Formats: sequence, structure tokens, C-alpha cells
Amino acid sequence: MVKEEQLMEEEEKCNLEYEYEEKKNRKCKNIIEEIAEKLKSEVEEEGKIEAAKDIRKLVRKSSSSGKTRCRFAAAGVIPPLVDMLQCSSSSLIAREAALLALLNLASRNERNKIRIVASGAIPPLVELLKFQNGNLKELATAAILTLSAAATNKPTIAASGVAPLLVQILSSGTVQGRVDSVTALHNLSTSKEDPKLVLDARAVFPLMNLLKDCKKYSKFAEKTTALLEILSNSEEGRGAITNADGGILTLVETVEDGSLASTEHAVGALLSLCQSSRDKYRELILKEGAIPGLLRLTAEGTPQAQERARTLLDLLRDSPPENRFSSSTLERIVYDFAAQVDGTDKAAETAKRLLQDMVHRSMELSMSRLQLRASSCTPSKVQSL
Repeated sequence: MVKEEQLMEEEEKCNLEYEYEEKKNRKCKNIIEEIAEKLKSEVEEEGKIEAAKDIRKLVRKSSSSGKTRCRFAAAGVIPPLVDMLQCSSSSLIAREAALLALLNLASRNERNKIRIVASGAIPPLVELLKFQNGNLKELATAAILTLSAAATNKPTIAASGVAPLLVQILSSGTVQGRVDSVTALHNLSTSKEDPKLVLDARAVFPLMNLLKDCKKYSKFAEKTTALLEILSNSEEGRGAITNADGGILTLVETVEDGSLASTEHAVGALLSLCQSSRDKYRELILKEGAIPGLLRLTAEGTPQAQERARTLLDLLRDSPPENRFSSSTLERIVYDFAAQVDGTDKAAETAKRLLQDMVHRSMELSMSRLQLRASSCTPSKVQSL
């Protein structure tokens, strides 16, 4: 009997919880429909602004925000919100309210991102990026970032002419604006469909400054170096990297201290430079002390980074075939170098890895330059590797 009573109590409790949820869902659905109707039918701008604010408020406060976003989209709020962005008679306050509502609807919802772009949101967002109003410009950048995360949207956004405006924000925007701009450009650069993102070489200087200031192993550094690698594929981009204050040095430092992804992109950019004109860029790269980081990368990088590092090391060597060292000389020089980089405890292991790799790939570096680099390494430099 006791067990039956417990089961009945549990069943009654479940029924009450279900009824509560159903009642709560009906109430939420009614509120959403009322707000949607108000947004679509209201003539006065003030009423539309109030409805847009209510959408944002309800999404943010909802315990099931994912469902709430879907319900608002199903209720048809996206087209009138986009109209508020497009309408030339809309005040800045109205555009801001619409933009914030759309941002909340797009967050963590792929379908809503696609719906917003399909409703024509990109042209007015591009126009907002041209505004002097800093807050609207920053919100528009955040919207482009959010919408560009959906693969379907990337070609449309790339074709809108947004790239030069995002590059401007890289130089003059707030910290958040610059971070959002880098991420948006990176999203667009990964599109597998045409039209592809076209990056102006003027992006190099602000990107290089951002890379200097951030942690080389961060996700932000990965996105920044990915964009710099793309820029290194054009003559204008290569020239800008060379002319940027500490440009090549910053890439070399990223090879030394970056994450697997950022080192891959950084060595890719250096390789692009050297492959385009070995005579022009070889000494510039060597002068910044690239050899130690590249040697380490041949053993510790991603497969693509290792391949790129080997190819670049091959381009950086300058000893002719007849002046090659014997294997014992090679082993001694690499061991001495490894001892200064990793200490005597790990020198044998590091040297073995490097030698195996070099033999396997039939790569022989300029031993005289390697010997000079190893002997000139100070303790402080070694510690930073």
C-alpha cells in the first residue's frame, strides 16, 4: 500500500509539473504572438521600438531562450525588424533597437542567421558600418560577425563590399570592435563558395599590431595569422608585411610561441614571402632569427606546419652541395644547438629528432649559419624559445 501511495504521489507530481509547463508555454506563446502582431501592425515608430525591445528582453530572460528564438522567428518578427534597419526614415534609436533584437534572435541559432540575411539585412548593416555613430557601428560589426558564422551566409556577405569597412574598424574601432572585425573577416575567409573574400593589403598594418599585442597561442592570434597568411599571397600584402614595423619579426615570434594553428599560418606567411622572391626575403627572415623556431617546428608542428618549415629551411640554406658537412660534424652542431635550446638533459633527444627529420627529408641546412646562431644564443633568448 505504501508503495502504491508513493507511486500515485509521484504521478500526481509529474502531472502538476506538466500542467505548469504547459500553462507557462501557452503564456509565453501568447506573449510572443502579441509582440509580433504589435511589431507588424504598429504604425508609430515608438510602438515598433517598444516591440523590438520586448523581443530582446524576452529572449534574454527566457529560461529556454533557444525555443523562444524559434518561436519569435515562426511568428514572423524578422522581416519587420529588418525593415526597421532599412527604412531611411527610421531614427537611430529605432535602428539600434531592431539591431539588438536581431542580434539576440541570431545568437546560437543557425536558422535565424540564415533567415535574417535572406530578409535583406546585409545592405543596411553595411550602411551602418559607414556611420559616425560609434555604438551603431560596433553593433553592426557584431551583427556581421554573428551572421557570418553561418556557412550559407558567407558568399552573400563577402559580395556586399563589407571587407574594406571591417578593415577600417581594425584601425579605428574600439577594442571589441577590432576583435569582432578580425573574427568576421576570418569567418568570411573560410567560405568554400564564391565569391571569395578579397582582403586589401591595408589590413596588414592593423593586423600586425594586433598580433604583436596578443598572446601568440590565443584563438585570436590564430585568426589574425590566418588572415596575414592570405595577405602574404599577394605582392601588395608581402610588401606591407615587410614594411610593417617588426612585421617579419612578429611572424617569427609566432612560429616560436604560437599554438599549433597560429604557427602553421605564421610559417605559411614566411614561406610565401621566400617562395615569391628568395633573394629579396631570405636575409630579412634570417636576420630575425627564424632558424631555431623553424627547427623546433619540424618536430613539433602540425603535419602541414612541419612540411612548410622544412621547405622554408631549405630555401634559407646557402651552402652549395660540395661544401656539405660530414654526418659527425652535423650531429655535433645540432647537439650543441639543442643543448642551448632545451638544456643538456633533453639535448640528446631533441638532437635525435631533428637529425632524423633532416635525414628523412634529405634536407641539409647551412651548417655555418646554424653554428653561428647557436653560439650567439644568450640564456635570455634561449628561455624565450
